[in-house]
Amino acid sequence: MRSCSDVKKVVCIFFALLLCYISFSQDSTKNLVELKGSFRDPVWTPYTSLTKKEKKNRQWLIGSANVAGYGSSLIILSNTWYKKYPHSSFHTFNDDNEWLQVDKFGHGWTSYNTGRLSAGMWKWAGLSDKKATWIGGLSGAAYLTVIEFLDGHSAEWGWSWGDMTANIFGSGLFISQQLGWHEQRIQYKFSFRRKDYGEAQLEKRSDNLFGSSWYERMLKDYNAQTYWFSANLKSFFPKSNLPAWLNVAVGYGADGMFGGFENIWIDGDPGFPVNRTDIPRKRQFYLAPDIDFTKIKTNSKFLKTVFTALNAFKCPAPALMIDSKGKFKIYAIYF
Repeated sequence: MRSCSDVKKVVCIFFALLLCYISFSQDSTKNLVELKGSFRDPVWTPYTSLTKKEKKNRQWLIGSANVAGYGSSLIILSNTWYKKYPHSSFHTFNDDNEWLQVDKFGHGWTSYNTGRLSAGMWKWAGLSDKKATWIGGLSGAAYLTVIEFLDGHSAEWGWSWGDMTANIFGSGLFISQQLGWHEQRIQYKFSFRRKDYGEAQLEKRSDNLFGSSWYERMLKDYNAQTYWFSANLKSFFPKSNLPAWLNVAVGYGADGMFGGFENIWIDGDPGFPVNRTDIPRKRQFYLAPDIDFTKIKTNSKFLKTVFTALNAFKCPAPALMIDSKGKFKIYAIYF
């Protein structure tokens, strides 16, 4: 069974890039030129007043930060994670049906948002929209490809074409929108709610699979994660009187999963088999309003940075849900 830890790794890289972006974005507003009538993410507001020397210095800084960050993290992963497990010749592993594909949505989300923030850094360094889009947008998929290559040489896992497809999709979603619309009209978002499984046996299984702390559950518990495609209505209907910040989001999640492929496992040492196939594994589909935080007007550089970061996450709101078993549910507030 494929480990959940790869999701933890790539999400950690996303937050590392996010911290870099926050620190770099605190620049003087005299370098910014607002695009009137545009609904672009503030990360794409151009730095037009930079001299050639300033651009060169910033590009060296961002390039060095990316090489150091990506390179050191891969070395750490290789020495602290993959080194613990037996190696093998390169091989593939078909995990397309694992976790009802929720893990694949996680790969796409990480690739999209890592690319989005990385592109913002390159834009800060003075690159054109097009160059920043390609260089930053491909960085997420490139990094995840290296991790996939490490998986391919680990006897425990293997190269997953499903993971690679998700990685490329995430980068492609960012790049295609930025090149075509010069903005992110459809944002790839994430939400999480801590699950209470109600039975001691299931809670024990969840602690073993997903961890017991809230941050481990957030990164690993696929029953508690929802991934959203959030569309900004004003961007699609610019002549309407709709609020610029109003989005409509469709989400995907799943429930009832206590194993990658099935709800059967070995418990204890020496262990006895547990069969919980009585618990249905269900896909869940959602519809909810959302907020594009970057469309909230503010003159605060700090809030602009916070809003750009928040756009990776779905705002809690009322939601409709229907699952693959035909169950329909209304949430007053869904996380």
